[in-house]
Amino acid sequence: MQAQAFPYWRISAYYFFYFAFVGGFSPYFGLYLQSLSFSAWDIGVLMSLMQLMRLFGPYLWGTLADRLNERLRIVRITSALTLAAFSLFFFVHSFGAVFAVLAVLSVFWVASLPLVETLTFDHLRGNPGRYSRIRIWGSIGFIVVVLIVGGLLDRFGLRLLLWVDVMLLVGIVLSTLVVPEARHVPECAEQPPIGQILAQPRVRGLLVACFAMTAAHGAFNIFYSIFLTEHGHSKSVTGALWTLGVLAEIVVFYYMTTLLPRFGLRRLLLASFAAAVVRFAAIGIGGDSLAVLIPMQLMHGLTFGAFHAAAIAAINRWFAGSTRARGQALYSSVSFGAGGLVGGLASGWAWDALGGAAAFVLSSLYALIGLVIVALTLRDDEEVPAAEAPTEAAEPLEG
Repeated sequence: MQAQAFPYWRISAYYFFYFAFVGGFSPYFGLYLQSLSFSAWDIGVLMSLMQLMRLFGPYLWGTLADRLNERLRIVRITSALTLAAFSLFFFVHSFGAVFAVLAVLSVFWVASLPLVETLTFDHLRGNPGRYSRIRIWGSIGFIVVVLIVGGLLDRFGLRLLLWVDVMLLVGIVLSTLVVPEARHVPECAEQPPIGQILAQPRVRGLLVACFAMTAAHGAFNIFYSIFLTEHGHSKSVTGALWTLGVLAEIVVFYYMTTLLPRFGLRRLLLASFAAAVVRFAAIGIGGDSLAVLIPMQLMHGLTFGAFHAAAIAAINRWFAGSTRARGQALYSSVSFGAGGLVGGLASGWAWDALGGAAAFVLSSLYALIGLVIVALTLRDDEEVPAAEAPTEAAEPLEG
């Protein structure tokens, strides 16, 4: 029987626009909030709202999708509602109003990506290692936007940011209309219930380590652009540094198809957490020096690229069948939700109380905790089996 063509470009388009919006939002929206005269604590609270919603939102949306078998409809509706909510930023400026809009927006924003991730892996059945070749387009979208927006904001001011982000959200909505549903393939073997999966030490250890890694990125995700501008770097330089980090991420994503089977889950994660310990401490101490900041941004390939690709491959492997959407949702909730919330709030407090350097040193301590957890809970034999390792002889791509 002829293999069904894999819809590479249609799914990649979603990742491109999704992370293009992240590139237009995460590095610069904190600066926009600062322009509204909000304090570091206020900014930390506001930017942590999405992480708060990730605590429970993805799991609820994932459960609903599993029960209704309506992944794409949920993705399309919530993407459109995210666009509608974001448009309200043109009309609100007080802390309470911005808080309310961000809270509503976040409820819908956190729904789509975990569902698209499960859909992507369903399309990639038998060859999940090729996920990184699709996810790379998200990194490209991030780079394109973060480079352009930095220069535009230097020239035209921060108000332009809202227009850029709205256009990118329109791109997300349009891309969801061409993403196809994956054909359901029944599992050959009976899958254990989700509670039994969560009882495994390796699963619990990975989820707690993911929490620590995302908490370690809290100061970086929310305050890195503010940190750079306070150290005398322009928005164009800020955008270039963000881009450098994502370029490193792209390289790692591209080679993950060989790195993961070769080195295994545990060793890749240990390298990622060790790099994070060094990276965030060095940023906090050497924020004035591009000679420090440039190599630390290159470490983003490990602290996010290798970490995320390895973690999501493990989640996809350990949560199979009817538990897959909830497994991806749990990963999003524990990591980007709880970890992002704690990291964001802690960095906002540290910034106001102790300064920016201390906030990044605190991030380094979170990474150290994650390093210890990975060392204690994952075994060296936690590798990608040959059947799951990426190969070039995969399903054909659509033309």
